[in-house]
Amino acid sequence: MATIGTFTTTENGFTGSIRTLALNVKARISRIENPSDKGPQYRIYAGTVELGAAWHKISEQTQREYLSIKLDDPSFSAPIYATLTEIDGETGYQLIWSRPARD
Repeated sequence: MATIGTFTTTENGFTGSIRTLALNVKARISRIENPSDKGPQYRIYAGTVELGAAWHKISEQTQREYLSIKLDDPSFSAPIYATLTEIDGETGYQLIWSRPARD
């Protein structure tokens, strides 16, 4: 796992930056008004380009809230899955990339 972004809260979500080998962008995570039951609660944008989606989750082990994020871009060979979580002892959030387990 690696930190690929940092964010702060806004009135309608989060704002920050995402940096990978293929991306180095300012990004915003915007709350969706009236989301569907199984659809995402947030959309992720770099400028006006939609880069992904996020779902609000609560950890079963720690009861901490986080966002489960899926990012996709034509420069990626596959979507990136990440978690946006509070940074312990600090203000702000970190976007942590993870590779799904393969069978």
